[in-house]
Amino acid sequence: MSLPQSSVEHSAVCVRSRRDLFKLALGTSAALLGFSTLASAAPEAVVAEIKTMFGDKKLLDGKIKLDLPTIAENGLVVPLAFEVESPMTDKDYVKAIHFFAEGNPNPLVASFMFTSLSPKAAAAIRIRLATTQNIIAVAEMSNGEIYTARKEVKVTIGGCGG
Repeated sequence: MSLPQSSVEHSAVCVRSRRDLFKLALGTSAALLGFSTLASAAPEAVVAEIKTMFGDKKLLDGKIKLDLPTIAENGLVVPLAFEVESPMTDKDYVKAIHFFAEGNPNPLVASFMFTSLSPKAAAAIRIRLATTQNIIAVAEMSNGEIYTARKEVKVTIGGCGG
């Protein structure tokens, strides 16, 4: 069953040839790629999120060991492991660690909470990265100190290799 010529001419999108279909697909792809770029967080968004969480507290280097690949072959499943140096006693332990990504739509990627009863402040997960970007870890200690670490991960497939 075919549509009368007049209904095809009045439709919103009229594909008359494979070339028209290709142009439509190319335009849609370009629009989607442009949208995903606009929907990414910026380094300023990460800074603002950290400031919202911790105010003007001084961020110290050290204590956080990040295990992230330098190059991620698939942005959909990037392995992230970490350990925060701490005796994990009643008076000295890691309260929380938060991970931020500068190029994802939402800057906060993951958070882990610990208590003095935790044997150590460590874990491993897989995260999704939209593009090549910095991952920032921020650890909050029981004494109020804040430690940070950062690593760039280059994404080559699945995140479009930006």
